[in-house]
Formats: sequence, structure tokens, C-alpha cells
Amino acid sequence: MTTEEPAPPRRRAARAAVLLAVFVCAACGLVYELALVALGSYLIGDAVGQASIVLGVMVFAMGVGALAAKPWQSRAAAAFAAVELTLALLGGLSVLGLYAAFAWLDLYGPALVGTAFVLGLLIGAEIPLLMVLLQRIREQSAGDAVADLFAADYVGALLGGLAFPFLLIPVFGQLKGALVVGAVNAVAGLALVCTVFRADLGRRARLGLGAGSVVVALLLGYAWITAHDFEVTARQQLYRDPVVHAERSRYQEIVLTRSVREVGHADSDLRLFLNGDLQFSSVDEYRYHESLVHPVLRGPRGEVLVLGAGDGLALREILKYPDVRRVTVVDLDPAVVRLAKREPQLRELNGNSFADPRVRVLNLDAFGWLRTATERFDVVVADLPDPDETATAKLYTIEFYALVRSVLAAGGRLVVQAGSPYFAPRSYWSIERSVREAGFATVPYHVDVPSFGDWGFVLAAPGTAAPALELPADAPPLRFLTPSVLAAAATFPADRSRVDVPASTLLQPHVLEYARAEWRGY
Repeated sequence: MTTEEPAPPRRRAARAAVLLAVFVCAACGLVYELALVALGSYLIGDAVGQASIVLGVMVFAMGVGALAAKPWQSRAAAAFAAVELTLALLGGLSVLGLYAAFAWLDLYGPALVGTAFVLGLLIGAEIPLLMVLLQRIREQSAGDAVADLFAADYVGALLGGLAFPFLLIPVFGQLKGALVVGAVNAVAGLALVCTVFRADLGRRARLGLGAGSVVVALLLGYAWITAHDFEVTARQQLYRDPVVHAERSRYQEIVLTRSVREVGHADSDLRLFLNGDLQFSSVDEYRYHESLVHPVLRGPRGEVLVLGAGDGLALREILKYPDVRRVTVVDLDPAVVRLAKREPQLRELNGNSFADPRVRVLNLDAFGWLRTATERFDVVVADLPDPDETATAKLYTIEFYALVRSVLAAGGRLVVQAGSPYFAPRSYWSIERSVREAGFATVPYHVDVPSFGDWGFVLAAPGTAAPALELPADAPPLRFLTPSVLAAAATFPADRSRVDVPASTLLQPHVLEYARAEWRGY
């Protein structure tokens, strides 16, 4: 089949169309990569590990795809259109398919590797085919052609990288965002081939591409229509109790579940999950929050700083003391605080604590905020998510606790939720050592919280004199914590005594390694 070269006046427009297709396809390809990384970070929690797997597999597959495209170069136009239609379908449905594999099949790892490889294979085939099409319009040196293609490719990747977090996720969400990109990918590929290179297509190729376009459009359209129902059904599969609220904020997936009344409990069980990790159960959360808050409030407590705890439950306990003048809550995600203020049952559980005029909320990163803070606090309560992700592991390091020490007033105290000394002893004792090496004298203690099991805390004060592990003399009536329970909490059994493990730092986040290893399988 002879190739019909565009007339000279049209060559410039035809080259621009090819480079525009390179630009759009590169943006779409990068969005597919970022979507897989983001989904894995939400579902698995290991952002660095997920990024390494996805990028490593996709880059390798791109090389394989570039080699595999060699036999297709004689029919570059039809092959490119077919690649784009396939990529649009698989890339557009990738988030949906992986979410289904996670929710129903427990095959997320193999499905992720397989999806990344296939998408990388198709992305890798694009550039060789586009190079052939570009040279078909006008012969030029290989160096010039590569420079033009790669310039469009890299600039397109920049667009995709910016569009994913700042446009697609906020406007469409992950699932529908991938579908939108799939549709754009298909349109870009077909538009180029069906206009500039239409003469290259034989009758069978045109019929095949037409039929493929209809199939891709129908499947992506059906996925768009059913996306909400699919997400609700898949999400519910992950939780024991009915989901009553779910949203994906800029930082995490927030899910609230509520069970029917359980035997032995007067009320239903309200549970909050962040990225799938349980934050509290209303059946026994008071055990956790009483143990976290009241011992550290023995002493001066006019100014209190709470790091995390956007659910308002720790705040509820702090506000029981009338001599607390102000509580500053630093929590990264405004969506969690908004939920705690507005959801009726959660607001009832936290005593509508955010409505208290003594409370100030700052939706900022705790680490960054502490670096520039000039205020001084009598008490710091660190009620932060577990250090099983890269983003949270920095909040359990020597550097972080040194920043906390810098904002403590004379006679100030710190308390840290430190995980389970039973299920994760290395993580727990690494946190305790990190606090000590930041210049604190520490008192480790633990209590039983049925929803979590044996759970530990670290009470600390700057210097060498450890604070007394006692309740304040004016403590209000409590449901769980008593002087005798608190005294017993400082005793650790022989099979869970102190473990000699290194402290965690920003450059050596040992606690991240320990948390991932110890909580695997739970």
C-alpha cells in the first residue's frame, strides 16, 4: 500500500497534529501511572513501595513495548490507533479493576503488577509508531525527530502530572478521573489517524477501528454511569458494618460505619476509618482517650496543644477541665474536622467539642507547623496516625519530638500514642526511645482497648525527671481509668518487656520498617 504524503502547505499542520498527539498521549500515560500509585497508597498505605513497583514495572514494560512495536511500523497509523484504543480502555478501567481486585479477590498485588506491565507495554509502543508517522510527513534527521517528539512528550507529562492532583482528583475523583483520561486518550489517537493519516487506512482497518471505537465508548460510558454504585458496593465489601459516610479528601479516604446495636451495648457501634485503618470504636473509645489525656493533664494545663485528633474525642476529655484556657488543635485534614463538627452521632460522641470557644483549629502539617511555632504550651497531646506510612513515620522521629520539646513551657509534659506493645513491640519501644533521645524523661504505659487490643502510650517531660503517672487531683468522674488501673498500666509482663531497638530519625525511619513488618497480617 502506498502512502499518500500530505501536500506541502499542509505539512506544518500535520506535524503539529502529530506533536499534539504526542503531548496528549504523554499526559494520559503519566496520569495512568499516578493513578496506580495513588490507589495503592490509599489501599495499602505504602506510598514509596507502591511508587517503586508501579514506576519500575512500567518503565521496564515501556522498553519491551518499544521493541514489540517494530513489526507494526509498516502499518504505523492503524497500529497507533489500535494501541490508543486499547490503552484508553485498559487505562480508563484500571482503577475500577484494581479496586475490585482489592475488595473482592484479595489479588491486589498481582493485579497491580499485571496492570502496570500492560499499560507500560502500550505506552512504550507509542513513541516508535509516532516517530514513523512524523517522518512520513517530512524526512528529517533522527536527532531532530527525537528532539521534537521528546520535547512534546516531556511537556505533556508535566501537564498530566499537574492535572492529576489539582484537577482530576478534586473534580472527578480517582475512578471517574481515570475514565475521563481514557476517553481523552482514545479521542486523541483516533483524531490524528482519522484526519492526517486517513489515507493510510485500508477498508478493513477502518471497519476494525470503527468497531473498536464503539466498544471502547460503550464500556467507558457504562463504567461512568455505574461508577458511583460500584464504588459504594466495593467499599462496603471492605467493612464489617454499614457505611454511613464516605469521602476521599485531598489526603485520605474517610469512612464512617455504624452497626446495629450489639449484645451487651446500649448503643450502636460508630467507627471511623482513615485509609482503611480503624481510628476508634464508640463502644470503647473512652478507654483510649481517658488513658491518653488525663495523666498528662496532671500539672499546669492552661495552654494545651493537640497534634492530630481531628475527631474531637481527645478534645472532649481535655475540655472537662475548666482551668484549660485554650486548646490548639493541629490536624492536617480539614475534612475530618468538618465531619466531627457536622455528623450528628459523631458530634454527640465528641460532646460537640469543636464548638467550645476555647478551641482553635489549624489545618496544617504538624511537623511543618512546629518548625515555625513561637507559642509555648503546658501540655502536648500527640494523637497521630500510626507510623505505617512514609508520611506519618516522620511524626515519630527524634527530630519531631525535639520540635515538640521546643514549644513546651517550663514544667510542660508530652503524651504520645505509641501503638501496641503486644502486637508491635519493636515499633512501640522504638517510639519510646525516640522520645527519650529527643531530651525527655519517659514513662511508658499501656491499657486494654478491646477494639485495638493492648495499646500503649508514652508520658514524657523534658529533662531527667520523669513525670508521675497519676490522675489529676481534680480529675472528673471517668468511665474506665482509676488510680489503681493507671498504676497497673506502668507494669509490662515478661513477654512484653522493653525491647532494645534504635530510635527513629528522618533519614533512618526504623519505626516505619517495624510497623509494616509487625502489623502485616492484622
